[in-house]
Amino acid sequence: MRFVFSPIFYVLLAVGFVPLLFAWGKNDFIWYVLGFDVLLLGVAILDYRLSRSSADDLTATREFSERFALKSPVLVDVRIQSSASRFLTIFAKDEYPPELGLKGVREFKMRLGPSEEAVHAYELTPSKRGRYEFGKIAVRIGSRLGLLRLISEIGESEEVRVYPNMRRAREIELKALGSASFVAKQRRSVRRGDGREFESMRDYVRGDELRHISWTATARRAKLTTRQYQIERDQAVVIALDAGRLMTARIDDETKFDTALHASLALMLAAARGGDQCSLVIFGRNVKRYLPPQKGIPQIDIILESLYDLEPELIEPSYSRAFKFVSSNTKKRAFVVILTDLVDKEASSELIRALKLLRPRHLPLVATIGDRDLNETVDAVPKTIDDVFLQSSAEEIIRQRDAALRQVETLGGLALDVTTRTLAPSLLESYLRVKERGLL
Repeated sequence: MRFVFSPIFYVLLAVGFVPLLFAWGKNDFIWYVLGFDVLLLGVAILDYRLSRSSADDLTATREFSERFALKSPVLVDVRIQSSASRFLTIFAKDEYPPELGLKGVREFKMRLGPSEEAVHAYELTPSKRGRYEFGKIAVRIGSRLGLLRLISEIGESEEVRVYPNMRRAREIELKALGSASFVAKQRRSVRRGDGREFESMRDYVRGDELRHISWTATARRAKLTTRQYQIERDQAVVIALDAGRLMTARIDDETKFDTALHASLALMLAAARGGDQCSLVIFGRNVKRYLPPQKGIPQIDIILESLYDLEPELIEPSYSRAFKFVSSNTKKRAFVVILTDLVDKEASSELIRALKLLRPRHLPLVATIGDRDLNETVDAVPKTIDDVFLQSSAEEIIRQRDAALRQVETLGGLALDVTTRTLAPSLLESYLRVKERGLL
């Protein structure tokens, strides 16, 4: 076991040299000092032999307040327990992953009595999803005589995963849908709308559509009777998430891909609570990850385990390959939500061509995610020549996007041009509108 000398040792060593200051020219004192130093080293060696097993008397564990999630603070408790028969002074440092933002102090000192336990806490906030590893806890243990600090490592290395932030997804769902949110209901209530799933009969009231009148029930009751419908359940929602070049752009310290991922989770929560099946396709040049349709909240945990380490790549996405995959793996008519970004005419043309693979069987919604509010850029008064060029570029991007989205609507699909801030609310409102109008 390695060791370093303690401050007490250096103080005693310095004290041994003090007589030399008052005995200049007296050689006898040199031997006294040398003898003292040798004795001090001998005692230090003895102290090492008596104390070198101290680390065997320590055990260390880590406890986390919750599962690690993107930009969510997690409290880390380092718990050290001593089984030694004497008091131990411990200087410890936890080897946390440097990619996780530290708040607090990871280095600490504690004094433990026989069979005593102590806890030190600090906070970590992940800024990126993925897999990270904690190292062992580095400790320096005071020796029995106090002349040394023994260096060792206790505890075990530990791997943690940083997942997408589900709390954020739930907040997005509640904020976007408000009183219309399925999660806002205290019980599974029937939501009546313009759906096509029969729910009950009731007396006719002025304003009811004639196509909803049940003439057989009217004849039987001798009173006009209207069929009442509810929003269909057990429908299919497919989210196709672009993991290509443009989704690597960072807005407010977060990639577009992460923003779209959390919006997707919010939509999947709403779909699960609405009784719909939901599936997810992540694509670049090829399909990178596919989660087949399932029903209910447990699907969310499967998705988190599948996506914690997935990142966008600096490649152009292939819409045709992704939509062929969706079409071949989704036999039932589905609401297909495509989250992507477009900045040039070629990408827009490829997207439009590929959409024909989904129509008319499925109902596609194309959501393009802009870097900023381009309309604000265009409306601002230019002050420099750079501002003029910037406005010109913004106008061209807006024009190309508008043209592409109009073609999407011409093909019978839905289209959204949003910023990262408005993406999630717009998606959830569109989903609810599709459900209420019975577009599937």
